[in-house]
Amino acid sequence: MRAHLGDQLVIESPATGGARRDGEIVGLHHDDGTPPYDVRWSDTDDVTLVFPGPDAHVRHLEHERSPEAGEAAAATGEAPPATGEAAAATTATGATGATGPSGEHNPGDTGRRVAVERRRRGLSREETAGRARMSPQYLAYLEEQPADPSLATLVRLADALGTSVAALRGGGIDLPPGQGHALLHPELRDLSPQECRALLSSHGLGRVAVSTSEGRPAVVPVNYEFVDDAIVFRTAPHSVPASAAETEVAFEVDHVDEALSQGWSVLAVGPARVVTDPEAVRRLAQRAHTTPWAGGEREMWVSIEPTSLTGRRITPAGR
Repeated sequence: MRAHLGDQLVIESPATGGARRDGEIVGLHHDDGTPPYDVRWSDTDDVTLVFPGPDAHVRHLEHERSPEAGEAAAATGEAPPATGEAAAATTATGATGATGPSGEHNPGDTGRRVAVERRRRGLSREETAGRARMSPQYLAYLEEQPADPSLATLVRLADALGTSVAALRGGGIDLPPGQGHALLHPELRDLSPQECRALLSSHGLGRVAVSTSEGRPAVVPVNYEFVDDAIVFRTAPHSVPASAAETEVAFEVDHVDEALSQGWSVLAVGPARVVTDPEAVRRLAQRAHTTPWAGGEREMWVSIEPTSLTGRRITPAGR
């Protein structure tokens, strides 16, 4: 018997031959995929060390195997090629579980969203796995492979990362925000300056409000960093964001959870200036998490030092 992380262990009933119990394999103890396994049981959500008996078999979720291929795999330790519908899906998409022509959910995207959210919050795999009560090896598998984790696994990951299952699945990603149903009993709460700083440091895309050279107001999105209590972003000279330099500006960042109809926003107001010191520019470039999404030459750094920092959060009442 050989398995991969994410496969399902099924214990059959001797009387009926049907599934008596099943669970997700979340930990391996041997590189070749042989038992024992750490299994998270679907009926209790508990993780136990399992030495499978003759009434157990592994259900490989990444591909369907023919009996002949399964026997060959057991003998050689190699995974056989996918057959039937699974092979057709692999040929059409280039990877099992990827989005097909129908636009269905791509399991591989879930892992990428988990990895992005984890890095955004500055968490290691070990820390995240501990919070989500899973092995770091299984979390690595989810992030790097086109896995399709169970709902229980997604719930634990969403809770560990402070987000929602819908966000990890990409639900509503193409829909305009703010059109979901309002909470039955919403509560609007002011955020402390410390909370505002923490939220600013967890994001990378915000909006800066400026007055252009023509004297017209404008609001533009920018990729930003939060460094030493200052909001910094790169732009090009003579661009609209560059109009922020040497003026007082407003900068806003927010997050909306459509699935739960809640969210938060932070508003910073303060003077903006161009960073001219070469050493400071070099440090900012080294600490940047990304290059500007708009592309092109954008090497002018603008720093906003907030003199006012306010924020609000919408949550269910009593939370």
